Amino acid sequence: MKILLTGANGYIGKRILPILVEQHEVLCMVRDPRRFNLPDSLKHQVQVVQGDLLQPEALQQLPKDIDAAYYLVHSMGSSKDDFSEAERVGAENFVSYLNSTTAKQIIYLSGISNDKELSKHLTSRLKVEEVLAGAIAKLTVLRAAIIIGSGSASFEIIRDLVDKLPIMVTPKWLKSRCQPIAIRDVLFYLTEVLGRKDCYNRQFEIGGPDVLTYKEMLLQLAKVRRLRRHIITLPVLTPRLSSYWLYFVTSTNYTLAKSLVDSLRNDAVVRDHSIDTLIPHQCVPYEEAVSMAFTKIEQNSVVSSWTDALVSGTIPSNYMNFIQIPHHGVLTDRKRMRFSRPVEEVQENIWSIGGERGWYKTDFLWRIRGLMDKMAGGVGLRRGRRSPNEVKAGDTIDFWRVLVADETDKRLLLYAEMKLPGEAWLQFKICHEPDGDYLEQLAAYRPDGLIGRLYWYAVLPFHFIIFGGMIQNIIRYRDSHSQAKS
Repeated sequence: MKILLTGANGYIGKRILPILVEQHEVLCMVRDPRRFNLPDSLKHQVQVVQGDLLQPEALQQLPKDIDAAYYLVHSMGSSKDDFSEAERVGAENFVSYLNSTTAKQIIYLSGISNDKELSKHLTSRLKVEEVLAGAIAKLTVLRAAIIIGSGSASFEIIRDLVDKLPIMVTPKWLKSRCQPIAIRDVLFYLTEVLGRKDCYNRQFEIGGPDVLTYKEMLLQLAKVRRLRRHIITLPVLTPRLSSYWLYFVTSTNYTLAKSLVDSLRNDAVVRDHSIDTLIPHQCVPYEEAVSMAFTKIEQNSVVSSWTDALVSGTIPSNYMNFIQIPHHGVLTDRKRMRFSRPVEEVQENIWSIGGERGWYKTDFLWRIRGLMDKMAGGVGLRRGRRSPNEVKAGDTIDFWRVLVADETDKRLLLYAEMKLPGEAWLQFKICHEPDGDYLEQLAAYRPDGLIGRLYWYAVLPFHFIIFGGMIQNIIRYRDSHSQAKS
């Protein structure tokens, strides 16, 4: 079959793609092919097509000879107030395009929505279902609650809370019930319904074997982690306060925290078990799903993360236009240092920057800057990294987005996703000169007006402390910690 995969850059899209290409021809629709990084093993098996759901003219140029389409697009963490309208328009444009193709089936991943009063996001998901149901192709909907897997937004938030807070004072929505499902089971159902006529024009609810309150989910994750945690639930924490609580304690941004709190007041428990008859399957229990997620993290094999989606931050969707640092109107702090140790070791240190490794100099100042960013409504420093030592274009590293990770040219270029009165880049490059090897470190900033310039000069004293020590410690750092960071 010839499959069109939308949302190919997202958390689910990146997971399902390797499964689909084993048996099908796959077309991945992305807004910007430059930021869609395929593994080498898939590059010759996948066709990448450019399309924006909010630009219907461009969609009509996409291939017409497809058999089925996965619609894995949603705006859970979008900062736009009119996200539901954008989701509706995007779905309508997609249906208009799909009606001109030979597609026979649409597969959509939605959310469990059995309560009468639903959150804005669950209501929007239902509206998208209604729009997609109007297509000529037959619609199959899978409705899931929280998805448990390494890199999942919900899982990472639960993990943050348990890892960081021995005692939690929590809002009353922790008493709401949920039926979490492992990512591997979601992928199983998404692929099993493909091409099945008995799944056409059907909505199925999928969930794991355990029905838990969110409090029980936190405590069971703590049990897996062998941590003792105490939870106190207070009714006085309003949805707004709960959103801020999640925002400041976890790696999520405020819009995603607000969306989650809004949705978590609804129970998300499977009532319709009809899929068990059509597709019998034993789903993974919650604790086992958590253990598997941590195994992936410990093995440094996290395939995708919720931060892969641009709605997770404030960066513009055309950020790949910034892969070259401007020459004019830019303030810079350039450092250059010769080194004699093996180039591979220095490059590994560059590729491991941020996250658990830190920033090689005055990490407490970076944490303060991350807290300031959180206070200003930014992404903060807690997002960390997808992998401790592997990096590719499109990844997030704390409050930076990777634009270039060129191992051949030995160049790493980061673009600031923090709140700034301007635009900022941070570049590391290893240069080979006749007299030896050099590490070049460049911090560049394009200010936005007078406020932007004042910001640069206000932080300039800290640059002398941070950047001078950073380049030295990148060169000196050893995994054995035989030479500690200064």
